[in-house]
Amino acid sequence: MFDFLQRAGTFVLYQTALLLGIVMMPLALAMRRVGLRLPFHEVVEATERAYENTK
Repeated sequence: MFDFLQRAGTFVLYQTALLLGIVMMPLALAMRRVGLRLPFHEVVEATERAYENTK
């Protein structure tokens, strides 16, 4: 039961990170034009690795 809850929790975190990444895309593109970089891809990759490790 605990494994199921852990897997479901990491899945929710991963999906939330993806959603935030999509929502923040215009901000990231605007920042890129100025020369700044929003490192949100690292959050998405970390949650993806966590979800893959729970399988």
